[in-house]
Amino acid sequence: MKGSRELKILFIGGTGNISTAVSRLCVERGFDLYVLNRGTNKIKIDGAKTIEGDIHQSQKLSGVLQNHRWDVVVNWIAFNAEDIERDINLFRGKTNQYVFISSASVYQKPTQFPYITESTPLINPFWDYSRNKIAGEEKLNAAYRDGGFPITIVRPSLTYDTVIPVVIGGWKEYTIIDRIKKGKKIIVHGDGTSLWTITHARDFAKGFVGLLGHQQAIGHAFHITSDEILTWNQIYQNVAEAAGAEANVVHISSDFISQVENSFAGSLLGDKSHSVVFDNSKIKKFVPGFVATIPFKTGIKQTVEWFEADTSRMIVRDETNLMIDRIIQAYETNRRFSDNTIISRF
Repeated sequence: MKGSRELKILFIGGTGNISTAVSRLCVERGFDLYVLNRGTNKIKIDGAKTIEGDIHQSQKLSGVLQNHRWDVVVNWIAFNAEDIERDINLFRGKTNQYVFISSASVYQKPTQFPYITESTPLINPFWDYSRNKIAGEEKLNAAYRDGGFPITIVRPSLTYDTVIPVVIGGWKEYTIIDRIKKGKKIIVHGDGTSLWTITHARDFAKGFVGLLGHQQAIGHAFHITSDEILTWNQIYQNVAEAAGAEANVVHISSDFISQVENSFAGSLLGDKSHSVVFDNSKIKKFVPGFVATIPFKTGIKQTVEWFEADTSRMIVRDETNLMIDRIIQAYETNRRFSDNTIISRF
């Protein structure tokens, strides 16, 4: 493994919710970091060099990149086998390590064993996003096995910094916070007692950066998460506390939510409706000293403060509010009908 100040690294992306914290830590550690993006993101990484371009126009990029050889290439925005095939052709013989950002949602759903390790089977019949990531992993493993392409696979779970990590009304929206502040009903899937892990991007960065240039990490897959385990009720309670108000919660089954609004079927049935506990032993062996130190209760307050520091970030979408109200109304109507049916039998 080279000394950190000698590593020449290319990030494809590098200014997103997770990758921004990683990029900043790379600069802090003294890496020679290049960030390739289209130049449309307002976020700038001080100390990093910028290459403006679109990875999806690889023929144009090959000329831009032909004089570079990289110690590490990380693609933060590869989502399927076609993206991986393009990158293999673009970077074969030009990098000592290629890091694919997969997803912890690739792990077997429903889970057959309560603890998730990197050897947990990869199968997700519910979510196209996850199946595409699995296909990307399979393409990379074949390239490593058959041609020695130097891969490392990283599987983040739900990771946040500049997003609100809830299922409905959050992420890049402020809608969930606005509803909580106004006392409007919000949805928590299931009965809220299933277990989940949410990881702050700055914690993720500490484990991730330790893998860059790590010769023994070639050919391996890792997930990197917090060891804090919360119920979804606790998660939403922490979000409400960060909003400074009580949450008016309606518990609705994931199946019902997905029936009313099919767009949630993948993220719920294929991911967040299942209790998940991650075993982080492997990343800790490869990156000694890695530990997540930001509890969700603290991190989500910082995230809400970040949103509220700039009104342009406080996006409240009418269509999201209408959708939430529609799901709640359908659930409450169905419940009243079911109650009346039960009463009529006696």
